Amino acid sequence: MVTPVRMMGMRAESERPPAGLAGEMPAEPTQASRFGKARSAQSGALLEDYVELISDLLSSQGEARPTDIARRLGVSHATAIKTISRLKREGLAEARPYRGVFLTAAGESLAGRVRTRHRLVVDLLLAVGVPREAAEQDAEGIEHHVSDATLAAFGRFLRR
Repeated sequence: MVTPVRMMGMRAESERPPAGLAGEMPAEPTQASRFGKARSAQSGALLEDYVELISDLLSSQGEARPTDIARRLGVSHATAIKTISRLKREGLAEARPYRGVFLTAAGESLAGRVRTRHRLVVDLLLAVGVPREAAEQDAEGIEHHVSDATLAAFGRFLRR
């Protein structure tokens, strides 16, 4: 027998999933906070990728030229220049004429934090059986969105 509730396309109370399971929506402020965190992480991810790459280029090649940055990130030269300008405005980098891009102390500090997060995420993914190349690729996205609490849990898990 189809009940009036079922006829209207609604679930009877006994058919609803228990709290916290898929299908139950969080409260509006909670959901807005989660989406806001993701948007903020996306905005910062670009700068984090640039400072990490600039630091790597400086360490391995002694210089970080906008052309090299653009090629390694797969973006146009104009895009790299625009983002480098943003790094400079944010106090993370400085450009020297004919010498490339250098990180400020704040930029180096950020690059170190990003590198540490990246390695921890890669190590966790490897520990659960993800192939190395997939772990490296996936970490490029995850490292920017994972919270400090989650990173701490990853670290505890890996030290067992």
